[in-house]
Amino acid sequence: MIKKEMIAMLLAGGQGSRLGVLTSKVAKPAVAFGGKYRIIDFPLSNCINSGVDTVGVLTQYQPLRLNTHIGIGIPWDLDRNIGGVTILPPYEKSTNSEWYTGTANAIYQNIDYIDTYNPDYVLILSGDHIYKMDYEVMLNFHKENNADVTIASMPVPLEEASRFGIVIADEEGRITDFQEKPAVPKSNLASMGIYIFNWPLLKAALLEKSDQMNCDFGKHIIPYCHENGKRLFAYEFNGYWKDVGTLESYWRANMELVDIIPEFNLYEEFWKIYTKSDTLPPQYISADSEIEKSIVGEGATINGEVYNSVIGTGVTIGKGSVIRDSIIMKSVVIGENTMVNKSIIAEKTVVGSNSELGVGESLPNKTDPNIYSFDLVTVGESSSIPSNVKIGKNTAISGITAAEDYPDGILESGETLIKAGDK
Repeated sequence: MIKKEMIAMLLAGGQGSRLGVLTSKVAKPAVAFGGKYRIIDFPLSNCINSGVDTVGVLTQYQPLRLNTHIGIGIPWDLDRNIGGVTILPPYEKSTNSEWYTGTANAIYQNIDYIDTYNPDYVLILSGDHIYKMDYEVMLNFHKENNADVTIASMPVPLEEASRFGIVIADEEGRITDFQEKPAVPKSNLASMGIYIFNWPLLKAALLEKSDQMNCDFGKHIIPYCHENGKRLFAYEFNGYWKDVGTLESYWRANMELVDIIPEFNLYEEFWKIYTKSDTLPPQYISADSEIEKSIVGEGATINGEVYNSVIGTGVTIGKGSVIRDSIIMKSVVIGENTMVNKSIIAEKTVVGSNSELGVGESLPNKTDPNIYSFDLVTVGESSSIPSNVKIGKNTAISGITAAEDYPDGILESGETLIKAGDK
């Protein structure tokens, strides 16, 4: 029988609706990050750097890009005969078939996969966080405390604590109470959505809660374990960790990469972030161009100016164009004499010449003010913006747009332009 001490289950099926048009065609873990990576590269790299060589990736929403990116796991050294990486979509069963309806339900539907490896411990991960963590250190903490469940947690500002699952722990780290997104939090120690369970306990809890609608770890499984007197411990993490689930947090995390001394270092030799890389020519920087405090991906052609921005692989920026405080993803083409300010432009988008993005006054978005905010311009994948237009702040664009879609050549601040069939 195959025997693994610990395997990882990576939850990567989320839509990421708070990223708006960025996730209209791809799952959130497949969204580009840092010029050449995708968000899922970070937990996958953490796994192989921590010695976890068996990873089940649970996919659901728009999985094609994610599946293609992961493949058989070669970039992360997860192409193994025994273990390695396995894509786990929902599948038809003889009795009933259903989508993954909650984080714990997704694991419940893959009990047979986990049992194949007969693990002592199961590591539960989210596919949409940016961080570096040695899971082996967390496992050692779990063993030393004879824990049944260990929850990775970190301090957050008390005013933000109601956004998270909150753990209350004693001096030894043993959890005495747990609150799921409380209105009045009892502590500022937030769950990171990273758990280590003793597999026999987790299996029993999943079977016990199998009829629970939308069964979730934070709402159902962890309270169940706590109520039944199991040993729950908080593993406090003090490194860099970002949930890039909103456009503002996603933009900020990318911008932090271009700081003079970045808080999150992509260049460490001892803890590399691996990814599937295309074979691309070197970047080309013309004599007329100017680049300052930016990341520029390989295969990019820069004929304009780039300041404080993250430029993906294969991007083309035309002569006279100026990019500031923006994220330009893979294979975007920007014409000549176009100004791009504080924008997120998704892959394979074409922006015409003599246009301006991110101009005018700041007005709330009329369609989704909680999503399209922070004065950002957000452009979805494979979109097209014509020449000679102006686009305001807190705007969203998706699809092939034409000059007639911009009254008087302007998309005012707070407007949303999504072409039919591109929702």
